[in-house]
Amino acid sequence: MRCSVNVPNFGDFADARAVATVARAAEDAGWDGLFVWDHVVHRKEARRGQPFGDPWMLLTAAALATSTIRLGTLVTPVARRRPEQLARQVATLDALSGGRVVFGAGLGGPVEDEFGSFGDETDPVVLAQKLDEGLGLLARYWSGERVDHDGRHYVVRDVEILPATVQRPRPPVWVGGFWPARRPFRRAARWDGVVPLFASGHGEPPTPDEVREVTEYVTEHRDASGPYDVVVGGLTAPETAADVVGPLVEAGATWWDERGLYESPDLYSLPAVLRRVEAGPPRL
Repeated sequence: MRCSVNVPNFGDFADARAVATVARAAEDAGWDGLFVWDHVVHRKEARRGQPFGDPWMLLTAAALATSTIRLGTLVTPVARRRPEQLARQVATLDALSGGRVVFGAGLGGPVEDEFGSFGDETDPVVLAQKLDEGLGLLARYWSGERVDHDGRHYVVRDVEILPATVQRPRPPVWVGGFWPARRPFRRAARWDGVVPLFASGHGEPPTPDEVREVTEYVTEHRDASGPYDVVVGGLTAPETAADVVGPLVEAGATWWDERGLYESPDLYSLPAVLRRVEAGPPRL
């Protein structure tokens, strides 16, 4: 079991220096990763007046402040990005960090706020198509090899995106989705990990039965063998964290992602997050 810290890219964490501070504290306290959100406006009315930071700039600051922990987004809505630009951002961060990037991908949301606000596509079927096609392109770009592509949503003519990623053949790709919808989890089964969200909401730990159901479903649809990550999370108190996380490990989880509650201002508060981070990860 590995343990990570999860912060949004708004509030106090719009400041890259705050993210670097958390990353350094997390590494010192024995956490294994730091993951940031990738939103433009999130829920507009709820976040009105709050600053947002670019996730790749935030992660760059985290990379410069650390040397061992894994770094990435949970999750990047690939359909909102140009794959070639995204490929270069990830490859640059992978080089800077010495091969410590994990790429988290998903459909993205809330769709009306994050996409509709800018006149972008909001049809979830089209967004899912762009996510799948975009992920395939990212993997090819990260190889450093020449790419030609005629797809439904993207066209590429005789292009190499260099440098290739430090990690070979590419950084791990984790795919997020809301359980019990099945399509996102069949998508996740084609990659390197799954980041399920549950009806209980962000910050609320799932039940062992929920984790077991996800693990069994993804395993059933996996074609490849080898390591595969199941990333679940929530908010814990240091003194009871092991009691919460232990049964989830037994159910198949491989990463515990410490996350704040959506409705709490502690979610985007540097002092609140630092207090939990400095107490250390769950000790199983």
